[in-house]
This record gives sequence, C-alpha cells and structure tokens, in this order.
Amino acid sequence: MSSTQNRATTRNSGRWRRGWGVPILALVALLISGGWLITQQSSSGWGMGSSWGERTMMGGGSGYEEMMGGYGWLEDDPEPINDLAQARERAADYAQVLQLGLEVGEVMRFENHYYADLQEPEGSKVTEVLIDSRTGAVRPEMGPATMWNTRFGMMSRDGGSDADITADQAQEIADGWLADRGEGLTSDDPVQFPGYYTLHTVDDGEITGMLSVHATTGEVWYHSWHGDFVEMSEHS
Repeated sequence: MSSTQNRATTRNSGRWRRGWGVPILALVALLISGGWLITQQSSSGWGMGSSWGERTMMGGGSGYEEMMGGYGWLEDDPEPINDLAQARERAADYAQVLQLGLEVGEVMRFENHYYADLQEPEGSKVTEVLIDSRTGAVRPEMGPATMWNTRFGMMSRDGGSDADITADQAQEIADGWLADRGEGLTSDDPVQFPGYYTLHTVDDGEITGMLSVHATTGEVWYHSWHGDFVEMSEHS
C-alpha cells in the first residue's frame, strides 16, 4: 500500500472514530443516568411501586435538569413531610424557583409520595410535581409533566401548546382506555396542562389514581407510580 493510501486510510479511520464518539459517549451517559436513578429510588425515598407505568422516563441529577431545560429539583429538606399543608408549602417553594408568581393548586397524598399541580394566579395549570414525604425534595412529575409539557417540559422548545383534542374528547379517550382495561374505573373532569390533560380515575365516585391524555395525539399515559390514593386538598 502506498504512503498516500496509508494517509487516506488514517484520515478515514479518524473520521469514523469522531463520528461514533458522540453517540457512544451519550449511550454511556444514559446508562450512568439510569444507574443513578435506581440508586436514588432506594436511598432517597422516591417510591415508585413496581413500575414506572406504561412508558418509562429515566434521569436524575444535573443530567435530569439539563433534559428538563433547567426545571429540575428542589433539594432535600431536613424535615419529613407529614401532611398536606407541609406538602403544599414545599410545592410553593418549588413554584417560586420555577417561576415567580406561580401558585399551588391541588395537593394529593398517595401511598408513595405527595403530588401537586402548579398554576398561574388566574387558575390555568402549568405543570405537576412530586414531593418526597421522607426528604421533602420536590421534582417535576415523571411522565406527561416531563415528556409532554410544552411549557415546562422536554417539549418546551417546540413552542406553543395548542390542543387538537378538546377536554370532552380527552375524557372520552380516557374512559375508553379504562373500559378496555376491564377494571370498572372511569374518569372525572379533565384538567388541561400545556400539551396534555390529566384526569382522576374513579371507582364508584372515589378517586383511585390518575392518567393523562396527550392533547394532540390522544395517547394515554397512566400514572402508575403513585400507589394508593389517601387524601387531597384544593387551592384555597
């Protein structure tokens, strides 16, 4: 092989290494991120039950915040969260970190953690968060709040949050999905967030959990990470 051919081969080899270097590093980072999440689940008190739901979102720490466009964590508080009022206070702290003037709407206590939705002063909902009952840490809820939210989620760079699906259609979709599951559950009134709707699931009028419906595609995402519903409070 001539020296010219050797140099060409070397250049091509260098291009191959450079071309594959980025995706390989990204894959390594993703695996590390997933390992971090598994560690955090067991050590920090984030109760996920046996699964994350119909779909999966993995991430954590600074990498998680980067994927969220900076809408990451409110760090641990020394005191555990013992009631809805304390959960509301922690969610309110996070709301001001996220955007000054945001308020806390509905707060719910589940077996695995507390849940809260955040809203503008006039009442329009903007996102959903989870509050760790053991540590007081607050984070955006996994699932629709991180993956579908067009204002404070991974899709925020798309701009706009127009809904092709109406609230009534979202409820029809949710009820059809629940009927197919054969568990006798129905849904109550949809609450609109940027890019999706969230609805409580109910059994004979009693709340059992929640699910979300994508406002454009109609995809359903059940919030299987909550555990059993305990109690709730509305915005005062």
